[in-house]
Amino acid sequence: MNSGGKGANQAVAAARLGGKVIFIAKVGNDPFGIRSIDQYKSEGIGTKHVVVDKEHPSGVALILVDAHGENSIAVASGANAHLMPKDIDDACAAIEEGDIVLMQLETPMETVEYAALKAKQMGKKVVLNPAPAHPLSPSLLGCLYMLIANETEAEYISGTQITDMDSVARAADIICSKGVENVVITLGSKGAFIKERGAYHQVPALKVKAVDATAAGDTFCGAVCVALSEGRGITEAVEFANRAAAVTVTRMGAQSSLPYRNEVKK
Repeated sequence: MNSGGKGANQAVAAARLGGKVIFIAKVGNDPFGIRSIDQYKSEGIGTKHVVVDKEHPSGVALILVDAHGENSIAVASGANAHLMPKDIDDACAAIEEGDIVLMQLETPMETVEYAALKAKQMGKKVVLNPAPAHPLSPSLLGCLYMLIANETEAEYISGTQITDMDSVARAADIICSKGVENVVITLGSKGAFIKERGAYHQVPALKVKAVDATAAGDTFCGAVCVALSEGRGITEAVEFANRAAAVTVTRMGAQSSLPYRNEVKK
């Protein structure tokens, strides 16, 4: 058993890479939830807004990994499905304190939309990792400074099949036309594609022996946000994130595989 969850992985990745992180989440009043909070604290993550739900269990996931290191995941959401807009209201001071609000879709869509709007109104950079793939409203897309999607998610949001770099660019164009400022599409071994305010960039992947792809995308998202918070440009942030994700895929597990800053430097 390993600690995981997309939001938690992203929070831990950002903290290990040097970010100052406050985590807004909900866990169950059970051994998984209590252990998770203790682990977040040990990583230096602010846990004031990690709510303990006395009615629902902590979310859990069963991860299946094939011989090539690719994975599929079955999730029982538990308390994650009960993170409500009221919890965001209670955490407004934390959002105000931050520069970047990073979210994913393992919590209710109404809560994600509410948090995005609140953060946008506060002048924060809202970054969304649309995983697992889900329909996104125009109001949510219009709040996004950046959307970080893999090929499958980008196809789902854009309605365009991705087969080559031209189709990647077309998908990014369509997503931006929906109101997103900047789009990053991760392409696995082919690296990442960036559309930044009308300009296109491609960042190659590092060649490594993949053992387990679990949490690689979460590492990437956390790393991008840390780099942006340090004043780096988007392309440089993606290069940093590629290095961090490359370390992650060489190790088994979710949070257990997340790299520290010194490992990424090496």
